[in-house]
Amino acid sequence: MKTIGFIDFYLSEWHANNYPIWIKSACEKMGKEFVVKYAWAEEYVSPVDGKNTDEWCETFGVEKCATIQEVCEKADYIIVLAPSNPEKHLEYVKEVFKYKKNTYVDKTFAPDYATAKEMFDIANTYGTKFFSTSALRYAEELNALLDSKNVFVLGNGGNMEEYIVHEIEMAVKLINRKALAVRVETQGKQYIIRIKFEDGKMATLVFATFSPYIVSADDKDGKPVSVNIQSDFFSALIEDILRFFETGETSFDVNQTLEIMKIRNTIIDAKEKLNEWLEI
Repeated sequence: MKTIGFIDFYLSEWHANNYPIWIKSACEKMGKEFVVKYAWAEEYVSPVDGKNTDEWCETFGVEKCATIQEVCEKADYIIVLAPSNPEKHLEYVKEVFKYKKNTYVDKTFAPDYATAKEMFDIANTYGTKFFSTSALRYAEELNALLDSKNVFVLGNGGNMEEYIVHEIEMAVKLINRKALAVRVETQGKQYIIRIKFEDGKMATLVFATFSPYIVSADDKDGKPVSVNIQSDFFSALIEDILRFFETGETSFDVNQTLEIMKIRNTIIDAKEKLNEWLEI
């Protein structure tokens, strides 16, 4: 049995509560043997539901560790969670990457591009293999739109700064070009984000709370296509994480993660300069 260690800001949050179940299901489907065996959290009590680390560990049959270092020493592979607290990721990976164990870092990868670049540099220093992504990258519906010229993405979430990463991830996957500039507009409480890419490609992201995820595009043949994202993308993410743990090989160019962070960084800046094009 191959063991996975969780590192989190606080346990009993949505990802930590679901990943062990999804990992078990993925193992049954793929014929693999992985188990979440160890966990550490900086905060003892979850602000989400008041459950503490000991209670979470008892629920999931996980051994509580006293330090990040203990998790890294005992586990074969590491998952850094804290999805709503990307500002904690740099602090955590400074310890995790020393152990050179294949690692998955949850989205949002980092609070800004500079921090993301520093995390990549640390991994390179130790030769640690890792990746990070939005689960929306794995939506089956996107396969019909690869290498699109123009992309329109409608999405949602609790707040734009945290959840826009999902829409950016899909746009970057589909367009697969370097981003050049960003412009942000508002309509009521909706954000309309326009991104210029190389080779004349464009993406428009609309962040509207409680809307479904819909992607429309002119595909590589110029045909207009629209898809409603309904596939089980989280299961596909978990399966890819397990494959990565075994092989150390990612299914996409991890440099796209830095590209996504650059775009997100510029979007947040452009939010304060509405209707202006900001170079990336």
